[in-house]
Amino acid sequence: MKFPFFILALLLLLCKPFLVRAQSSSLLEIRSADLLEGAKGFERLLGNVKMKHQNSLISCDSAYFFREENRAQLFGKVQIKDEEDPITTTSSYAEYDGTTKVAKLRKNVVFTNQKTKLYTEYLDYNRETNVANYFEGGKMVDSVNVLTSEIGTYEINFERISFQQDVVLVNPDYTLKTQDLIYLTIPKTAQTPGLTNIVSKEGYHLDAQKGSFYDTQWKQFKFFEGLVDTEDSRVKADELFYDEPKAYYEGKKDVRVLNKERKLEVFGEVGTYWEKKKYSQVYGNALVRRYFESDTLFLTADTLISQDGEADSLKYLLAFHQVNLVKTDLSGKADSLLYAFPDSSIHLYKDPILWNRSSQISADSMVFYIKNETLDRVFMKNKAFAILTDTLLNFNQMKGRRMTGQFTNGELSNLVIEGNGESLYYALEGDTLTQGINRILSATIGLSFVDGLIKKSNFGVKPDGKFIPVQDINEKMSRLEGFRWREEEKPGRSSIDDWRKVIEIDPTLMNFFNEPEIKLEMPTQGQLQKALQEKPVKQSGGG
Repeated sequence: MKFPFFILALLLLLCKPFLVRAQSSSLLEIRSADLLEGAKGFERLLGNVKMKHQNSLISCDSAYFFREENRAQLFGKVQIKDEEDPITTTSSYAEYDGTTKVAKLRKNVVFTNQKTKLYTEYLDYNRETNVANYFEGGKMVDSVNVLTSEIGTYEINFERISFQQDVVLVNPDYTLKTQDLIYLTIPKTAQTPGLTNIVSKEGYHLDAQKGSFYDTQWKQFKFFEGLVDTEDSRVKADELFYDEPKAYYEGKKDVRVLNKERKLEVFGEVGTYWEKKKYSQVYGNALVRRYFESDTLFLTADTLISQDGEADSLKYLLAFHQVNLVKTDLSGKADSLLYAFPDSSIHLYKDPILWNRSSQISADSMVFYIKNETLDRVFMKNKAFAILTDTLLNFNQMKGRRMTGQFTNGELSNLVIEGNGESLYYALEGDTLTQGINRILSATIGLSFVDGLIKKSNFGVKPDGKFIPVQDINEKMSRLEGFRWREEEKPGRSSIDDWRKVIEIDPTLMNFFNEPEIKLEMPTQGQLQKALQEKPVKQSGGG
């Protein structure tokens, strides 16, 4: 079916005003200028030039206006101001395309959106998408932060700026360096997807290997594979949250907290740490390493609580359930443990047992002290039982309500038994031949040892004792009641590693603050050509 000609003409006539309005709305308009000169293909505007495009007011010192192409070249004190949005752009030169709505601004560019200012030498601003790009270095400044990078994209509708290549964020408290960063101008938050390094004004280091989130107003951080290194502590976790005003840390997966003063490091799966109180809680296959000058004490448990407050009563480490400890000359296990920092005492509770070289001691509870990095003395309470092996691997045994042991060079040298004391020790001839067993009962017993052999004994009251010759020794006579040799339970380094294998911190990891600030730049092709032209030509000499 064909429309009659007069109907088609009427439709075109009715649509014509709309088409004219739609077309004219995208055209650049000249508002005023001191002087207007026409030339082939363009108009030259001189002095106090004012133009308009939709809701944008344009002003400059002079301009070339290409009317048919709907574009203009703007020179000197260029300003593009939006009548609806609080956006103003200034530069020394610009090219404006009314059809694409793209402004290309060059030299001394300042892009202003309320309190956010962007400084650069090269900026492309697309008013259609409301996106501005700089690509030869730029600087963003707001009320809190200064951000610089080589490349940047400002998405005005989302108040989001993406910074790339040599990114540096500076605020009054921190300086941050990375290669990629997304900054939201309203909440003033920064997010990075990769390696990020931060140094605080106090000199603290905050690093993230796999990205970070930073609330610059509330001073809250989240790091992935993050590490915070301060004067007093070092905290690391696969996912680490840090609230700087509260000095509070929260870590998930592979958490580690180092107390530098105590030389004590705590590891676990989940942990929290209050830096001002020096209080930490760590859960999940927890591990402690207490560093000495030439040795390390390892301790494992389900849960660890460390407190290092100002009062002596608030300086301790607590360990709960499945406690194991290992040192070069010491191994032990218990249900729970208290390590008191002031006197370096270690308290073991609920069926504790301790192995030291040739000795095994156990009780309902015990406390031992480390001095000059070695075991110094031990106190055992209720059902105390000590076993020492001699050079022939015989079991010398002592038991009582309470025991006090002294160590020399890390080996048991003296033992005092108080209350219902019993002792059973082998008499040797020349340390190579067993003569028999001495069994003694006494309220108090004092014993001295050398290499596991009893060299001296004394008793508070007359003892009740007997000697059993070697030919009469049997299994029952050679054991005190309650005897248990538990060597198979003794933890070692392999059991510590099976509980938690620590991946040590790599000191060679890349850090942007270690990179040199000076950059060597290759000359451009134009600079090379100019240098060649200016180079004097060597004249060939005549004969």
